[in-house]
Order: sequence, then C-alpha cells, then structure tokens
Amino acid sequence: MAKLYFHYATMNAGKSTLLLQASYNYQERGMRTVILIAAFDDRAGRGKISSRIGLTSDAVAFEEGDDLFALVEDMHRSDPVACVFVDEAQFLTREQVWQLARLADRLHLPVMAYGLRTDFQGKLFPGSHELLAIADELREVRTICHCGRKASMVVRLDGEGKVAREGAQVAVGGNERYVSYCRRHWEAAMGDDQD
Repeated sequence: MAKLYFHYATMNAGKSTLLLQASYNYQERGMRTVILIAAFDDRAGRGKISSRIGLTSDAVAFEEGDDLFALVEDMHRSDPVACVFVDEAQFLTREQVWQLARLADRLHLPVMAYGLRTDFQGKLFPGSHELLAIADELREVRTICHCGRKASMVVRLDGEGKVAREGAQVAVGGNERYVSYCRRHWEAAMGDDQD
C-alpha cells in the first residue's frame, strides 16, 4: 500500500541528500521517479535540487496554485512513475499536501516529502502543519546542535550575521542564513533564555 511520508528536520540535516539518494535507488533499478520543488526555491537553479555535499538532480518546479495530483497523474499516464519526491515540502500549500495524499490513495504511488517542520520563530509552516496532520508516516531526520544535543530549532541570520527575531516566514537560504540549534540554545539565541 502506497503511503504519504513526511521526513522533517532542521536546516543542514541532510534531507536533500537523503531524497536524492532514495530517488537514485529507484532509478538505478529502472524505475521512474518525479522530484518536485517549489519554483521560487531557485538556489540551485530553477527546477534543480542540490545537496550541501554536491549531489544534484533536475526537478519539476511547481507554483503555489499548481495541482500536483493532475501534474503527476499526467506524467504517470505517459510513462509510469514509481515514486514521487518533494523537496522543501514546507512550501506546499494545504491543498497541495492533500493532492499528494491522493497520489498515494488513488494512484498507489508512494510520496516522500522532505522539509522543515518549523520556521526561525518556532512556528509551523503551512505545508508542514498539514503533513504532520495527515501523513501516513512521520520520520525525523536528526542533526545536532553545537553542544551535541539534537537540533530541533533554527535561527535566521540577517545580513550582518545577527539573529533575526521577526520577518517573513519564508526566506530561502542555506548555511549563510540559517543555524540549527537545540531548543535551549535557540531560546538563548532568540533572547528568550530564562536562566
């Protein structure tokens, strides 16, 4: 039975690396995969996904209003798809998460979504919120804080390297812009440490 999976973590946990490796495993066995990424996330180029360790792949860039079920169903009709992968799944809309669920439920395609759970203020992204609510399986990808504890939060740095405490929820960036921390060090960095 096909399922909708949500692999979540903070920044720099290796989510894109895991996605690319899993997709490669299918392709190596002659199975077709579809990799989706939000069109505005063009850090590696439009319709490209790249990991910090240098793995890259072409992807299908989607917009906020795109119907992902219809998109993949059309691709599946012309050349069967074995698995659907979504990078930066936090950028999905609520409706798009449900469209991915329909791919698993109606077309029997496994869907592997990878993304952040929370933003730099500790708030759920809309896509992550819906994935946490309806995904068949949740899998945490772990990384560590500088203290050695599990990192579960992220801070955003402004242009001067200072911790941002407000701003738009979505600001695409990588190591130069985000730092992963355990909850205690995130509170300290945000100026909320009560000790």
